[in-house]
Amino acid sequence: MTLASTQDLLYILLPLFGSMLLCYGIYQVISESKVAGQKKVQERLRGVSALKKNEKEKASILRRQAGGDAKSIADQLLGKLSIVARVQGLLDQADVDWSASKMLMNLVLGAIGVMMGLLAFQASPLAAVGCAGAVLMLPLVALSFKRKRRLKQITHQLPDVFEMMSQALRAGHSLASAIQLVHEQMPNPIASEFGRVYHEQNLGMKIEEALVAMANRLDLLDVKFFVTAVLIQRQTGGDLAEVIDNIGGVIRARIELFGMVAGLTAEGRLSGWVLFALPFLVFAGCMYLNPKYANVLLEDPTGKILLMVAGGMQLMGLAMIRWIVNIKV
Repeated sequence: MTLASTQDLLYILLPLFGSMLLCYGIYQVISESKVAGQKKVQERLRGVSALKKNEKEKASILRRQAGGDAKSIADQLLGKLSIVARVQGLLDQADVDWSASKMLMNLVLGAIGVMMGLLAFQASPLAAVGCAGAVLMLPLVALSFKRKRRLKQITHQLPDVFEMMSQALRAGHSLASAIQLVHEQMPNPIASEFGRVYHEQNLGMKIEEALVAMANRLDLLDVKFFVTAVLIQRQTGGDLAEVIDNIGGVIRARIELFGMVAGLTAEGRLSGWVLFALPFLVFAGCMYLNPKYANVLLEDPTGKILLMVAGGMQLMGLAMIRWIVNIKV
């Protein structure tokens, strides 16, 4: 079989295989969504949902503690790099129970494999490098979006959490019991974070250290306010319930202010995306209506330089508009 016939066969089989995987994934999502609600209700009635959550949190904590002693080959090779610590923080904030060193090694090996595979099929070196870069960067971009969405959910849950904790403290519960109540009664993602604090102090860590670890892990200003207030109260005494109530009120007011600012700047952000997308749409229209005229930018060396300069200016313009409408509160 010649190389051309192999490429033709791959062009037929790969889209077919991708379509089959897409259909199977859609089927799985639909089937799981139908029975997920029934499973949650049944587990809630049997009282096993909280038990499973507790076992999962304890296993995750013990696995992290054990991982610090027995380092893998990836940890030994990449553990000293500063980027590993940043990626591990990204994974923790996105609630992905992976090892940063192993993930980075897998991404690098996958990118090299994709680049070598494309070069073996006589693809353009530039296209091979671009695909390898996409394999390396797209998972990190997806994790960044997941982290941002999760931290935003946690911020919006904090006022309800602090209200529940203050009521529990006024009812006579200890701080650990109030944290356990948040873990059992509140939905994720805030439940998993407070559950980790509760299980860490159950496994022997001081509750102050567990709270500081949560503040460092989430790196949210509102959580740092709460942890600082708890640490001061543990040292000097005072009405912790009232302090938590005040913090919850401040956070609720900040969330309302953020919403108002987002509404007022929505037009500017939309204008930025429209101005960013408009040149690409015009260029695509030119390619469709008059390919010979537009191909000058793709084939002529001067045209390629102009395209790169225009792309850089587009990114600079988008960054400037986002900087203008990004009002700090």
